[in-house]
Amino acid sequence: MTVSKVLAVSQRRGHHFSKTPSLVIRLNEGLGVEGDGHAGVTVKHRSRARFNPTLPNLRQVHLIQAELFDELAAKGFDLNPGDLGENVTTRNIDLLSLPQRARLHLGDSAIVEVTGLRNPCVQMDRFRTGLMAATLEKSADGALLRKAGIMSIVIASGDVRPSDAIRVELPAGAHQALLPV
Repeated sequence: MTVSKVLAVSQRRGHHFSKTPSLVIRLNEGLGVEGDGHAGVTVKHRSRARFNPTLPNLRQVHLIQAELFDELAAKGFDLNPGDLGENVTTRNIDLLSLPQRARLHLGDSAIVEVTGLRNPCVQMDRFRTGLMAATLEKSADGALLRKAGIMSIVIASGDVRPSDAIRVELPAGAHQALLPV
């Protein structure tokens, strides 16, 4: 059986596209990654905050599957953990197929609840030309598939480190596909 795990953790103060890989990050319940520019109860994403700064922060922790980096490397993009702004880089878990409200147990005590998909934006192209298009695809029926990771909120505090195990807890009820948040 393949074990889902944390490959890398990253955080960075202020509003920057990329984050700095770390040996450990602290997830704080209801807030996000301690010391990260996107931590907080209310929305921190600049364009959303300009629209309504009182909205809840559904993007406290950003996760990306390392398999996306493998796919992008085959397209000529050399990327490292943290480059796309993610806090947690995972391996051996299909993040994009998780339903809304799925919970990920990270390490000994941290728990995040999945809120939705990251919507790729023009900042990706500013980082590497063509990167945004490389993280988008069309399904057979023409629907847009976003592959730039998922967003979550912190349900239980705890430290998260590279090589920590990830356990998925699916919500009760019907599977609700992820939408951009």
